[in-house]
This record gives sequence, structure tokens and C-alpha cells, in this order.
Amino acid sequence: MTEEVSSCDISNAVVVKDILPRLKQCSSAEDFFAELKVKYDPKVLAPARLHILKRMGQHLATEDFDDMPDRVIAARCRTFLERAYDDFVTSSPLKERVFKVLKDHDPSRPVKPGTAFLDFDEILKPLPSGE
Repeated sequence: MTEEVSSCDISNAVVVKDILPRLKQCSSAEDFFAELKVKYDPKVLAPARLHILKRMGQHLATEDFDDMPDRVIAARCRTFLERAYDDFVTSSPLKERVFKVLKDHDPSRPVKPGTAFLDFDEILKPLPSGE
């Protein structure tokens, strides 16, 4: 009788049971990477951690996980985190602009007149009485 040996490496397998509640308990970017067993370079993660998690959240928001098995949810979450991380391996937070403040101040888009600054006269107006 020959023993069957699997070529699968389970040391990097994600524990899929109750993955969403466990991800909700993560308190750092490193926790998400550890939970989903995604490798990362600390030099990439350090300046872009919030941007990566925001991008992952944007991907997650497109999914309806109701009635999905945990293994599928875990695979989707891992894929989304890998995809978000990869965006910042080859780019930067300033180029990706995932946060509104960065989108609003994109130097490649001209500012509409009257939207970026208050007129000097507006600043000097006295406050209405009672404030």
C-alpha cells in the first residue's frame, strides 16, 4: 500500500471559519495581512496602510456575502487585499487617490473658480450678532 502525499502546502492556508467576524476584529493593516495570509513588504505597507485598506474596502463593498460559504468569502477577501496591496506596490497614495481629500486636490484636475478659496472680503465680514 502506497501512502498518498499531497503537494498542497497548508502552512499558508487561511482559516476560513467565521472569517468576516474575525476580520472585523483586526485593528491594524498587519492584522488583516496576517489573518488572510497575504505576504507584504513593510516598506510598501508603512506609507500606504490606510490607502490599501480603503481600497480593499472599496472592493468588498461591491460584494454581497449573504449565503456565501466561508471558504468563498475568505478567498474573495484575500484576493481583494492582494489586489489593493498590488496597486500600491507599483503606485503611490498620491497617484491612486483613494481618499476624498486627495481626490479633491488632484493637480491634474483644474479647480473650478470660486470653490477652492474664500474671497478675502468674506473672511473680513463681521460675524452675525448672537454668535
